[in-house]
Amino acid sequence: MDRLDYRVNVAARNLRKGRTGTIGLAVQGINQPYYGILAGSLIGAAARHGLRVSIEQTGASREGELEALALSRNRLYDGLILATAGMGPADAERLRTDHPVVILGERIFGGPVDHVAMPNAAAARAATAHLLQRGCRRVAVLCGPVTEEADVSSLRYAGYRQALDEAGLPVDPALVRDGTQLTMAGGARAVQALVEAGVDFDGLFCVADTVAMGALRGLADAGLRVPEQVRVIGFDNVAESAYLVPSLSTVDPDHEVMAERAVALLVRRMERGGSPDGAQEFVGPFTLVVRESTGG
Repeated sequence: MDRLDYRVNVAARNLRKGRTGTIGLAVQGINQPYYGILAGSLIGAAARHGLRVSIEQTGASREGELEALALSRNRLYDGLILATAGMGPADAERLRTDHPVVILGERIFGGPVDHVAMPNAAAARAATAHLLQRGCRRVAVLCGPVTEEADVSSLRYAGYRQALDEAGLPVDPALVRDGTQLTMAGGARAVQALVEAGVDFDGLFCVADTVAMGALRGLADAGLRVPEQVRVIGFDNVAESAYLVPSLSTVDPDHEVMAERAVALLVRRMERGGSPDGAQEFVGPFTLVVRESTGG
C-alpha cells in the first residue's frame, strides 16, 4: 500500500454499503449567528460518528424546507437534520418517510419524526422573570410576528406573558413590539419606535441576541443608559454577547447538548432503517447567563 501510494476510494466503498457518509443540515441561513453556532456544534457531533455534514439554506421558507426534504429523499444524504421555520402542522404527512429525518426547532404537531426542541417558552419566562427580579416593572418585548403557530417568536412571547402573569403584572400592548425583524437593524428600529412613541419602559426582553445587539445601539442613540435606566436580556448566548459594552445577559440553550442529541437520533434511525420505533421528542436544557446589561 505504501509503495503504490494506495488511498481508499471512499465513494466506491460508500456505494457498496449504500451510504454516502454524509448527512444534510438544512437551516434558515448560516449568516445568522445562532445557526452558525448550531452548525459548528452539529458538525462536531457528526464527526464523532464518522460523518460529514452538507449544509443547505432554506431562507426560512416552507418551499426551501420541502426542497431540502426532497434532496434528502433522493439519497444525496444518508439522513437530514431540518431546522424548521416555514413548515407547520399541515405538513406533518410530508415527513412520513422511511428516509431518516430529525427535526430541529418548533414542534410540528403529529409529525412522525424525531424532534429536538429548544425550551423556548420556559427560557423566555425565566429571562423575563430575571428582569422583574432586578426591579423592572415595565418590560418591553421585541419579537417577530406572534401567531397561533408554534414558532420562535410566538413561543417566547408566551413565556414573556407567563412571567408577567405570575408577577401579577398586566400585558401592556404598547410594550409589545411583535413585528420586529430578528436582526440587529430590527432591534435598533424597534427601540427607536418605542422611544418616539413615548412608551415608558425599564426592561427589554429580546427574543434573539441579534435583536438585543441592535437594541443596545438604539438605546445608546436615545441616550438611555444600560442597565441604569433600562435592563436588557437576549436569547441564544452567541459568542459576541460576552464582548459587547455592556456585556449582554442572555439565555444559553446549550447548543452542544442539542446537537449531540439530534445527531444521535439521526444515526439511530440510519442504523435501523428510517423510523425504528416511533418518534421521540427531546427538549434541551437552558441556563441564564447574567452579565452587565441586567446589572450582573
